[in-house]
Amino acid sequence: MASSDKPEILERGVHDKADDKEDKGGFIEKVKDFIHDIGEKIEEAIGFGKPTADVTGIHIPCINLEKADIVVDVLIKNPNPVPIPLVDINYLIDSDGRKLVSGLIPDAGTIHAHGEETVKIPVTLIYDDIKSTYDDIKPGSIIPYRIKVDLIVDVPVFGKITLPLEKTGEIPIPYKPDIDLEKIHFERFSWDETVAVLHLKLENKNDFDLGLNALDYEIWLSEVSIGSSELQKSTKLDKNGISRIEIPISFRPKDFGSALWDMIRGKATGYSIKGHLNVDTPFGAMKLPISKEGGTTRLRKNKEDGGEDDDDDDED
Repeated sequence: MASSDKPEILERGVHDKADDKEDKGGFIEKVKDFIHDIGEKIEEAIGFGKPTADVTGIHIPCINLEKADIVVDVLIKNPNPVPIPLVDINYLIDSDGRKLVSGLIPDAGTIHAHGEETVKIPVTLIYDDIKSTYDDIKPGSIIPYRIKVDLIVDVPVFGKITLPLEKTGEIPIPYKPDIDLEKIHFERFSWDETVAVLHLKLENKNDFDLGLNALDYEIWLSEVSIGSSELQKSTKLDKNGISRIEIPISFRPKDFGSALWDMIRGKATGYSIKGHLNVDTPFGAMKLPISKEGGTTRLRKNKEDGGEDDDDDDED
């Protein structure tokens, strides 16, 4: 055999192998297309389809200095003629790529045939956990967040399907306001009952405004309680600002014993105050504690009661 015939034999073998690969590849593709077509025809015949889901709302039913309870509303629509089980719900909340909390809710229920249902996903952020993990997240700040939810449903024909969802927003790390009793101004003075006005200074250390609606409090002067009360008071506490409010109160000076003479002489009087502020915020209503121990204040009387009542007392 001539040497020129050898390449022809080799080429024929290579071509045969290539043709076999092409035939096999074409066959597999035909099988895939066939299965796909059958699946679509079954879906059309019996009306099966993939469910859809959407985040329709995020609520904060409770927020305070310790935690924030968040509820994520997810609307799931089932176009199928049979109920479908919601196998698992995976959720993750992060801030700038840093995980704040994550969890799994197994066996989360069933979506009715040809129906829709709002599934509520409860999540709790514990502020101490966040602040201990990330030092740069400070009390009083507002941080961005992203909620990622994976809904795993089991659909006939399709099998288990994951529906990914995502939503972003902002949430505060609240900080309690500072409070000071700057002075007590007598309106009417007598040994049996004195009517006075408490001049309180409130410092809002948060990066968001507080709408004060009410406050409850108890005050001690020289370790003697002069009263407690709840007061409906509406005012705006500007973010990172100082506000002043006046609270009427009545007490009996004779209950103070020897400490009374120091107060009458205008000496600094020790006081403590504890209570709560009911406030509105852009993130929902909050009940924030207020407290001050070991403070000092002054008692002033009106001129008609023998006091000086000068304007200097009202200056910052």
